[in-house]
Amino acid sequence: MSQLRDQLQISHDTRQGMLAMVLATLLFPMGDAIAKLLTGFAPPFDVTVWRTVMQALFLLPIALLFRRRLQGAVLSWPALLSGALVSVAMFCLISAFQRMPIATAISIFFIEPLLLTLLAGPLLGEVPGRRRLIAVGVGLMGAMVVIRPNFAIFGAVSLWPLVAALAFALNMIVLRRATRTRSALSVQIGASVCAALLLLGVQVAAAILFGRETASLAAAPGWAMPALVLAGALSAATFVLIALAFSKAEAGILAPFQYLEIVGATAVGYLVFGDLPDALTWLGTAIILGSGLYVFHRERQNGD
Repeated sequence: MSQLRDQLQISHDTRQGMLAMVLATLLFPMGDAIAKLLTGFAPPFDVTVWRTVMQALFLLPIALLFRRRLQGAVLSWPALLSGALVSVAMFCLISAFQRMPIATAISIFFIEPLLLTLLAGPLLGEVPGRRRLIAVGVGLMGAMVVIRPNFAIFGAVSLWPLVAALAFALNMIVLRRATRTRSALSVQIGASVCAALLLLGVQVAAAILFGRETASLAAAPGWAMPALVLAGALSAATFVLIALAFSKAEAGILAPFQYLEIVGATAVGYLVFGDLPDALTWLGTAIILGSGLYVFHRERQNGD
């Protein structure tokens, strides 16, 4: 009887984790849409700073609320490295959002799990087998299907999501290592704070050394500040939901749900900006999705 009760509890926890991951992936595109709107009057770097700082401000009271669940130091070298990588990824994505449809940029970005599979070998000792390597190769070809026509339209900005994907894949490796001795929530909160401090430092240094002028929120449209606050709240909520999801369910179960972000990005892009991906983007996205899901399947089966 107790064994059956334990199995039911595990199943309930897994469902909670899946639901949290679904909610997180549907909230992400809303914050992305706000960032794209903000780039209409401010450079992508300044928007990245604003969004990251606002996210950190929302996460600090959450850290106090859930302080008993924090394990390990919040501010640490892994958190600093994670914060730097997250800053690069966010800046690259927001730079892409300024010029490209959100769904197109996110489609390219989702080669990240494939890059993670390649990097996990030399950096984590998790060497992928032949079938997974073939799937990664097919997924990268799918990315080229998406990038090639968009490169002709948008130029080098089409490569920004690739850089973001690489930075985020490296960040996932940092998180995998860090969470062996710390809770995921501790690392996530520490990374957010470090990212905000790093970006503010770069912004100040650029102003002092190069005379770069920072965009002013005081001169922004009236809707900008409330939108920025909402973006920070959404980002903080997604961080907490992802941490909750991984505390409730295995990574292999949760990973495929990340691709729901493409659905949300497409819907938000169409409703807010009237953007819809073209046929080649859909084809490339389908190839990337299929390859990524196959890699997850092989990982769960512990196959090659």
